[in-house]
Amino acid sequence: MAAEKVKGPASYFPSIEEKYGKSIDHWVRELKKVKDLAHMEQVAHLKTKFEIGHGHANALVAHFRANQK
Repeated sequence: MAAEKVKGPASYFPSIEEKYGKSIDHWVRELKKVKDLAHMEQVAHLKTKFEIGHGHANALVAHFRANQK
């Protein structure tokens, strides 16, 4: 049986890790530093500070926000 295809923000994770050379856990730690910002402010932070593309930044923020307690 074939593995189910990954959907949603996690589908970006392999390309994010490959392109930027950092683990998803690294990006989660960075987002914890700006946890009080709004979604798009967090996206802008990643884009500005780390030069991450919009789609990758948005996927990271969506994952981060969905998994915060």
